[in-house]
Amino acid sequence: QNTSQCRCIMNTVTGFDPIAGRDALILILGSMPSVQSLRAQEYYAHPRNAFWYIMSALFADNRTLSYPQKKLLLVQNRIALWDVLSACQRKGSLDSAIRKETVVVNDFNAFFVAHPQIQAVYFNGSRAQQVYNQRVVSALDERFSNLEYQRLPSTSPAMASLDREQKLKHWKTILQYLRSE
Repeated sequence: QNTSQCRCIMNTVTGFDPIAGRDALILILGSMPSVQSLRAQEYYAHPRNAFWYIMSALFADNRTLSYPQKKLLLVQNRIALWDVLSACQRKGSLDSAIRKETVVVNDFNAFFVAHPQIQAVYFNGSRAQQVYNQRVVSALDERFSNLEYQRLPSTSPAMASLDREQKLKHWKTILQYLRSE
């Protein structure tokens, strides 16, 4: 009888610093960068991830921006970008592979103090929202109780039930918020 077991290697992954100007109005939160993003040291580096396609469609005519130009595009449009998780263990890139007991969340109290104009948080997918609600909300200072929250469809290629254009349609809500300010 074969009693060999699958040995799944869990890697501890550490996220990136936020992209944020002091005058940011909204914060977009993912869960944790993908393996490809970590290798490239860039948010949303997977070529099939729709995030930068959507941001370019909303805020730029040029769809072939360099990574420094993409970061500047966010800052100029008063958008901050970060992840809920600071570190975790997972095999591969899928959020479903994150080991819950290894999750370390970022310090959102310090972030919101440093970015006092943020009024709305948009989640890039359900896992970011789920972990934020479970691990962050109860630890937030009451000064930040007036933040507005909305989950948007994940820009990940793993979220295949919507194509890029359908995702873009949902993400246009960001423009409505920015224009109302």
